[in-house]
Amino acid sequence: MLTPWLKPLPLVAILRGLAPGEAVATGRAIVDAGFRVLEVPLNSPQPFDSIALLADALGSDVLVGAGTVMTPAQVEAVANAGGRLIVMPHADTTVIRAAKAAGLLCVPGVATPTEAFAALAAGADGLKLFPAEQSSPAVLKAWRAVLPREVPVLPVGGIAPDSMAPWVAAGAAGFGIGSALYAPGRTLDDTAQRASAFAQAWHSLETHA
Repeated sequence: MLTPWLKPLPLVAILRGLAPGEAVATGRAIVDAGFRVLEVPLNSPQPFDSIALLADALGSDVLVGAGTVMTPAQVEAVANAGGRLIVMPHADTTVIRAAKAAGLLCVPGVATPTEAFAALAAGADGLKLFPAEQSSPAVLKAWRAVLPREVPVLPVGGIAPDSMAPWVAAGAAGFGIGSALYAPGRTLDDTAQRASAFAQAWHSLETHA
């Protein structure tokens, strides 16, 4: 299940462009802010090396996996590197089934209710509403009226600390955070501060819920 990983802080760190040499320090800085789910997109440099380093350094208390997974062969490579999460930009049911067959959690990207229900039928553990810029909290609210209550939906794309509240009110269980959190070339301190800002914004929403 995905939910236990989201409970401490339901924000997924999307580390696109992360290089192996900075993986552990970056991962630790983000985990220190409260994040428990880290995703290395496969269009990053040597992504399987970064996944292996993060999984080894951060241990079983942090869910490390891959994003931008496009094929069953990539699912196998993620599993071999020690990753336990498959995140996709789309809802290819072949990839979802491969992830579940490998014993991995899977969060595919969906943009319509038809994709959402097909993904769930294939075994998806949660849904990535992507791109969020193309959707709206009103759309998510309509989805939540028909999707199973226990399925977490995570908007991804263009999310900032001050833009989360309307989505949460509409039923978002959390968010995937990309370039607003991490981008190649940023200092470690900058990334750590951004991680803390997101964590504080989430906890403030919880306090006022």
